[in-house]
Amino acid sequence: MATEKAIFAGGCFWCMVQPFEERDGILTVTSGYTGGDFEFPTYEQVKQHVTGHTEAVEIIFDNEKVNYSDLVELYWQTTDPTDAFGQFEDRGDNYRPVIFYTNEQQRILAEQSKATLQASGRFDEDIVTKIEPAKTFWPAEAYHQGFYRTHPKEYKEEIQDRRAFILEHWTKKNKM
Repeated sequence: MATEKAIFAGGCFWCMVQPFEERDGILTVTSGYTGGDFEFPTYEQVKQHVTGHTEAVEIIFDNEKVNYSDLVELYWQTTDPTDAFGQFEDRGDNYRPVIFYTNEQQRILAEQSKATLQASGRFDEDIVTKIEPAKTFWPAEAYHQGFYRTHPKEYKEEIQDRRAFILEHWTKKNKM
């Protein structure tokens, strides 16, 4: 088995876990913080915008079963790539959409995918999701891990706007 790491930020990390965990070839999905320079950030610190981090998920995958390009495509289908200032009801720099690449090949694939999405005409606005080099990923506190399983009612409320957006933009129009 050949494993690889992908790191995506797309709003509340609670909402980013389930779509990736349900994908064949995914070994682990961890909620956490990245993109800042502060060591060992906590949820409260990130929420107060004092660390420079954003909420993200770190995905360890078997690249013999699923490839990075497939994960980037899934990422687009779980976020609003036209909103640079947060995602849905989650606002601020700690919720900004970012694809964090871990090597040059990931950067190239992410940039190509972004260009394809922009050219597709699926969205009326520009695709503003950033593509940045990965920094240290700090796992979030235990109570954030697998939130959709441990708090299904709260998760359903949290994901409501995201699901409506996905339905509007991904199920009613042609795929990329």
